[in-house]
Amino acid sequence: MINNVKVIYHPLVQHKLSLMRQAGTSTAKFRKLLKEVGLLLAYEVTRDLPLKYEPINTPISPMLAPMLASEKKMVIVSIMRAGQGLLDGILELIPSSRVGHIGLYRDPHTFVPIEYYFKLPDDMTQRD
Repeated sequence: MINNVKVIYHPLVQHKLSLMRQAGTSTAKFRKLLKEVGLLLAYEVTRDLPLKYEPINTPISPMLAPMLASEKKMVIVSIMRAGQGLLDGILELIPSSRVGHIGLYRDPHTFVPIEYYFKLPDDMTQRD
């Protein structure tokens, strides 16, 4: 599992997280910063999406333009409740994405995660 973890060291993400952690940060400011962090994280995790080149017409001349290679639309899966606040920023960058939700809590004695909710879009074969 640790091989799938990507730590984001981007200066803006680090700065916004620090502002969120300050004791005096208002709820409105926290939500705004969380949305911005979601947008920045979406930018980082989509950085290596494959591209294809398609002909388009620009006002100046035709060109081969880079476009996302996959015909499938993305699914963003939020871990309730912590991930909910990041969704607005992610969806601002990738508005055609569908959203799924997973609910987990830790058993207070064993600390093992317990799944209490799992809902993904029905058309997952058509999604990335």
